[in-house]
Amino acid sequence: MGKFGKWIAGGLGWAFLGPIGGILGFTLGALLEDGRDVKDGMAGGAARGTTKGAFAMSLLVLMAAVMKADGKILRSELDFVKQYLARTFDPDSAREALTMLKSILEQDIPLNDVCRQVKQNMDYSSRLQLLHLLYGISNADGHINKSEQDIIRNIASQLGVSGKDHDSVKYMFIPETDSAYKILEIDSTASDEEVKKAYRKMAIKYHPDKLSHLGPDFQKVANEKFKKLNEAYTRIKKERSIV
Repeated sequence: MGKFGKWIAGGLGWAFLGPIGGILGFTLGALLEDGRDVKDGMAGGAARGTTKGAFAMSLLVLMAAVMKADGKILRSELDFVKQYLARTFDPDSAREALTMLKSILEQDIPLNDVCRQVKQNMDYSSRLQLLHLLYGISNADGHINKSEQDIIRNIASQLGVSGKDHDSVKYMFIPETDSAYKILEIDSTASDEEVKKAYRKMAIKYHPDKLSHLGPDFQKVANEKFKKLNEAYTRIKKERSIV
């Protein structure tokens, strides 16, 4: 395997400290013992702000917490996650992410402390993107069970994500009769003008350019969130014959 530059490139910054740093240290130590090169991407001190490396490591730690939610890790779950990563990221990134994830899964994850660290240091748009990725990964097998939904909701709350924003992302993956309206954060009783206004507001909130600092891999999945928003708006317009 090549160097682990893909998922910790761009400087780890604040993620190298606190609970995420502790988990990362254990993971990198295990990989070093296995003879792998993990030197690339280690630049960056305790700087605030969302770097690609900090976002990637936060995602892997929170992903592991969700996978452990029901108290067991099935081989089938890892296979589904592997397939999801392969569809979402380039081959090197997907392979490296899976290797690091397996190591993180072996550790106890202090979820409250991890969420507190992320909330204090990561911008809101990036926290929303973490939530979208967690739901996407949980839905890799075509179903998000109750324990996964509960822990993701808990993570969202601890990350400071509003209830409406959480539901907007959730209903991109768990369809209901009025899920299109929930994605736009409005009620089905909203007027046509309110629908248009809500879409414009959400389009700004979910625009992929807000995540350009995370690099092309993560901006690509941000495009998926933006696409689902547009699909929801298109469904509502079609139902109402809005021009």
